Amino acid sequence: MYMHTNTFNPSDIIAQIDFTKINKHPNILIAAKFWEEDRYLAAKVCYQFMRKIDDLVDDRKADVKSLSDCEKQIYTDQVNEWITCLNGKASNDPFFEKVVQTVKDYQIPIHLFQVFAKSMIYDINHEGFDTFDDFINYSEGASVAPASVFVHLCCLNNELNEYIDPSMDLRAIARPCAIFSYLVHIIRDFQIDQQNNLNYFAKDILQNNSLTPNDLKKMANGSAITNNFRQVIVWYMDQAEQHRLETEKAIEKIAPFLNKRYLLSLKVIYNLYLQVYNRIDIKNGNFTTRELNPSNEEIKQNVLHIIKNNF
Repeated sequence: MYMHTNTFNPSDIIAQIDFTKINKHPNILIAAKFWEEDRYLAAKVCYQFMRKIDDLVDDRKADVKSLSDCEKQIYTDQVNEWITCLNGKASNDPFFEKVVQTVKDYQIPIHLFQVFAKSMIYDINHEGFDTFDDFINYSEGASVAPASVFVHLCCLNNELNEYIDPSMDLRAIARPCAIFSYLVHIIRDFQIDQQNNLNYFAKDILQNNSLTPNDLKKMANGSAITNNFRQVIVWYMDQAEQHRLETEKAIEKIAPFLNKRYLLSLKVIYNLYLQVYNRIDIKNGNFTTRELNPSNEEIKQNVLHIIKNNF
């Protein structure tokens, strides 16, 4: 079944995005802006809900290096309570009521939020990742789940009661771009994460390159970037490249089923992370926040370029 949608002008939508406040428009919402307004607002509510849970953990870790056992239990209970709300538990919070209604109206699988919550609870109870496999398992909730919500919303027909192709595994479509984006994300945010007591580089990969998490913190705070760390970046970039190629195959697979409005949104979110990926200078870069983040104008020009080439 093909999706039907009203004619729209992407240039009109670009005019609605305030690129001077780009921090309030994460990539997933910039891409969703090309949908109809009600579907965009559904994506925004889901993103804000997941962001609320994620920030609960990250904001506290930015203040203290590690959480006490008491705090871990309190935050774990809080996350579980919020997820329970999605099953229809009464809430006095208007925002949670809006989330519940959005999940119901758009038939978003609750298990995606449960998988997301599982990763957030992992984050509460662990300091980083012992192995890269641990990180990938964490990413299934932290990154693949939000991406799957995006693809779910992107691939519902206008009656909101069926996918464009009911037999298609939308999580499999979302996964490569989600992992690619997350690998790029942790390189991009290396400096700011370290300064906020967060480390997303797996300890086994660091150990293979004779590094410790403390070495990373020193480099994030201004020490010279070592060749050993550059080798870590090489390894992560190789992983990102594998998922980048899989992302392009996934977009190619789903493209024949999508109206241009929705296909454009997938290409926007992919190319916004590709823009960061292409800024990573393994040999000479210092991997600072300023170095790896495109300016607001560069992001806008990238989106305009995507529109020109794909619409």
